[in-house]
Amino acid sequence: MIKSVSRGVALAIAMSAVAFAAAKNPVVGGAAMFDSKNIIENAVNSKDHTTLVAAVKAAGLVGTLEGKGPFTVFAPTNEAFAALPKGTVDTLLKPENKATLTKVLTCHVVAADAMAKTVAKMIKDDGGEHDIKTVGGCVLKAKESMGKITLTDENGGVSHVTIADVKQSNGVIHVVDKVLLPKM
Repeated sequence: MIKSVSRGVALAIAMSAVAFAAAKNPVVGGAAMFDSKNIIENAVNSKDHTTLVAAVKAAGLVGTLEGKGPFTVFAPTNEAFAALPKGTVDTLLKPENKATLTKVLTCHVVAADAMAKTVAKMIKDDGGEHDIKTVGGCVLKAKESMGKITLTDENGGVSHVTIADVKQSNGVIHVVDKVLLPKM
């Protein structure tokens, strides 16, 4: 009797630990995100990021985003890509537009592990707006309003972080609601 109770308690504790470990990160696109997996390993499981994953593959950036990092990725949802002018995504995914696609995607990536509270502190320290330099050479203007971070791209387009601090083994993902576009 004591052994079965002890096993039951041990099993309950183990299950709670697994649930707690899975609960550390928010669910994205209906999928659990694990901080033991890299950006690509997690992104492929999000039903809200299939367009982003296809674009990363078309641009040849899978190996990079599976790499050591650290990276902060502002990850646009499928809806964000769908909001671009009709035909834009199909055009960007064509092999002859790989350089442009790469530029667009790398304007969503920062060579750092920047959690939301770190970005918020930089915004505060800079008087309400912080310039974020991306690996694609773009400069995003970050602001905070009512506890939410917004990013303005080089064309004046504004994107909101809808899910922050999705920890990865090689950085962090912040889900955004608009595609950030570089000056071309």
